Amino acid sequence: MTSPLLSLSGLTKAYPGVVANDNVSFEVQPGEVHALLGENGAGKSTLVKMIYGLVRPDSGQMVLHGEAFAPTEPSAARAAGVAMVFQHFSLFDALNVAENVALGMENPPPMGDLATRIREVSTTYGLPLDPARTVGELSAGERQRVEIIRCLLQDPRLLIMDEPTSVLTPQEVDILFETLRKLTSEGVAILYISHKLEEIRTLCDHATILRLGKNVGTCIPRDTSARDMAELMVGSAFAAPERAGRDLGEVALELKDLTAVSSSAFGTSLKGITLSVRQGEILGLGGVAGNGQDELLAVLSGEMRSNADAVQFMGQPIGRLGPGPRRKMGLLTAPEERLGHAAAPDMSLTENALLTGAEREQLMQRGFLRWSAAEAFARRIIEAFDVRTPGPDVAARALSGGNLQKFVIGREVMQRPEVLVVNQPTWGVDAAAAAAIRQALLDLAANGTAVICISQDLDELMEISDRFGALNEGRLSEIRPAQGLSVDEIGLMMGGAHGMEVAHV
Repeated sequence: MTSPLLSLSGLTKAYPGVVANDNVSFEVQPGEVHALLGENGAGKSTLVKMIYGLVRPDSGQMVLHGEAFAPTEPSAARAAGVAMVFQHFSLFDALNVAENVALGMENPPPMGDLATRIREVSTTYGLPLDPARTVGELSAGERQRVEIIRCLLQDPRLLIMDEPTSVLTPQEVDILFETLRKLTSEGVAILYISHKLEEIRTLCDHATILRLGKNVGTCIPRDTSARDMAELMVGSAFAAPERAGRDLGEVALELKDLTAVSSSAFGTSLKGITLSVRQGEILGLGGVAGNGQDELLAVLSGEMRSNADAVQFMGQPIGRLGPGPRRKMGLLTAPEERLGHAAAPDMSLTENALLTGAEREQLMQRGFLRWSAAEAFARRIIEAFDVRTPGPDVAARALSGGNLQKFVIGREVMQRPEVLVVNQPTWGVDAAAAAAIRQALLDLAANGTAVICISQDLDELMEISDRFGALNEGRLSEIRPAQGLSVDEIGLMMGGAHGMEVAHV
C-alpha cells in the first residue's frame, strides 16, 4: 500500500451562520481519480478552496507528499504540485492561447518557447491546441483544453477538477477521460467534483461523500449505483421525475426563419432558425456551449430584437417587443448566467424576486412596491424549491451556485408562465435538486405551459423532452422526437449533421 499523496485530517471551516466543513478527513492516493460528492451547500467548494490556498481552515491539518501542507495562496499550492481547473473559465477572449496560458504562470518562459511547449504537451495528452488562436474563437471544449494545458505545464501531482464535463459533447467527454487516465498512469492524482453520477461510476476509483459539511462515508463508484450514491449525498430516498400523460394544445411560440446578429464580438449569430412549441410540450435544445444558446434566449426574452414576424407568441408577432411586455403576456425566461444576468449579486432574494415577478405577482400598486408581498413571494420560492438560505433578506451572491439556481428557476416557474424558456436549468445542482427542477418543468407542461429547455446535459434532455434539436454555429438541426434517439445520433446533430446524415447512423 503506497503512502497517500494528500491527507486531510479534521478540516473545519465556519462562516457566520454556517459550518461549511466540519471535521472532514480523507485521503487521496497517487494515481487515483477520487470523487468528491455532495449536494449543493455540502461543503465541496470550500474544501477544495482550502486545498488550493484560496481559503484557510479554522482547524485541522493537511499533509501533501508526506509533509505538512498549509498554502496561504494559490501560488503556494501550485508550487507544491496542486493545480485546479475551475467550473467557470478564467480566460481573456481577446488574447490568444499562449498569452492566456502565460497569465496563469508565475514565471512564464519566452512566448516562442511557451508556444512550443503548449503544442508538445497538448499533443502528448490528446488535447491538441494551436497556441496562436484567439480564445474568443474557440469552442467551450477547446477553452477547457486551455485551462487543462495551463495546469499540466506546471507538472502537477494533484489535479482538482470542478464539473469538467458540463460544457462537453459525449465525444469530448471520452477524449477528456482518456487524458485523465493517462495522467493517473503517470502517478497524478485527480480530485474530481461532478454531479453526473454515471460519469463518476465510469471514471472514479473512490468517492468521498459530504453532507452538511461532514464526511458521511466513502464508496467505490463502480460497485455503487448512481441512485445509491445520490441517496448517500441527500441522506434519504428521493423520487425520480415522473412524466404524466399530456394532451398538446395550440402552438404557443413559433420562430420563422429567425436570423439575428450577436451583440458580442465573440458571440454566435443565429441563422435561419425555425421551430415551434405547443402548449403542454417540452422542446429540448442541445448543443455545446457557444453555439448560439445565449443569443437564442436573448431573442426570446426580448433582450435582442428581431423582425416582428420572426417571433410569434400565441399567433401574435412579438419580435419588436422588449422583455417587460413579453413577461406580462406570459413569456418568461431564465438565462444560464446566474449572477449578473438571472440575479443581481448584491440584491437580496426578495429584491431579486421583485425584479422579474413585479408584474405577474402584482408586487407593485400605483407605482409603489408592495414589500411584504415581495418578501412573501421570495419565501414561497425558498420553501417550494428547498433553497438553502437563512432567509429572503440574504444577498444573491451569498448563496451557493446550486441554491441560487434553484431560486432563479423557482422564481419563474411559480409565476405560472404560458411559455417558459430555460437555459441550463440544472447546471451545478445536485442529483436531488436536479430531479426536483426537472419535475417542476414536467408539471408545468402537464398544466399546459409550453417549455423550451436549452441544456448541455443530454441525459436531462432525453429525460424530459418530447422533441429534440441541436444548435451548431447558430443553426438548428432538424427537430426530431426525443424517444428512441441514440447518443451517436445526438452527437452528430450537435456536431452539425442534419437530416439523412443523422438518420443513417
